Amino acid sequence: MKTGLYPSLIFMGVGASTDFGPMIANPKSMILGAAAQLGVYIAFVGAIALGMPANEAASIGIIGGADGPTAIWLTKALAPNLLAPIAVAAYSYMALIPLIQPPIMKLIVPKHEREIKMEQLRTVSKTEKIIFPIMVTIVTCLLLPSVAPLLGCLMFGNLLKETGVTERLSDTVQNALMNIVTVCLSISVGATATYSNFLTVKTLMIVGLGLAAFACATAGGLVFGRIMCKLTHGKINPLIGSAGVSAVPMAARVAQVQGQKDNPSNFLLMHAMGPNVAGVIGSAVAAGFLMAMFG
Repeated sequence: MKTGLYPSLIFMGVGASTDFGPMIANPKSMILGAAAQLGVYIAFVGAIALGMPANEAASIGIIGGADGPTAIWLTKALAPNLLAPIAVAAYSYMALIPLIQPPIMKLIVPKHEREIKMEQLRTVSKTEKIIFPIMVTIVTCLLLPSVAPLLGCLMFGNLLKETGVTERLSDTVQNALMNIVTVCLSISVGATATYSNFLTVKTLMIVGLGLAAFACATAGGLVFGRIMCKLTHGKINPLIGSAGVSAVPMAARVAQVQGQKDNPSNFLLMHAMGPNVAGVIGSAVAAGFLMAMFG
């Protein structure tokens, strides 16, 4: 747990089960993934305003990235005393995305924009899918070496899947290894949840700030989705902006479900996967930035 191995292994499994094709086919979706990181910085500022030290505020802020492994990775380095409440808050709100996001979608995006149908994405070649994780790893190592373990494992897992010649390894990483690591991670985090660290007023503050972070992250993606909708003259459904939070693939599914409720002929899942995958990268980059600033 102290070495940060578990989050990296989970990222490898996530990478092996993720298709970067929708994001490569529509690079503009990366903007929505970046916009959804707004919740990270709002929660960080909120924690500072409540009198928390910068390292703890950074760990609380990353809850807004909707990425449990990233939250654990950053917290174990910056504020290990808050590991249990931050992990519980991060994973709880990730599970509650189907309840948290729809009301915010209806509040920010008018019905006529929620009904917009998007054109089918272009087919992404195998070469593009193989080159992409290699290039992202190189750029990450050069610009944000602190987050290279996370993004490197994410891209390595994806490379196992996309090469087509390591099916056994890809299957192991996606299933057996992921399940084992999840059990070990749960036990390790649970072991730190002693009453003296967990049953405190600070835990309630973390839970409240985490909810605010998720709501602001969703709102940030939706607002930028509306801006892109206006700029493209109605070619982008703003609902896919809510998928910019990096809970893969749940956030994309919520966008799909809401889109179909407003327009039964709407199929937004693959379009929403672009911002969703971009959100995974965005939350890791945000964590690397916070690590570089306060680590």
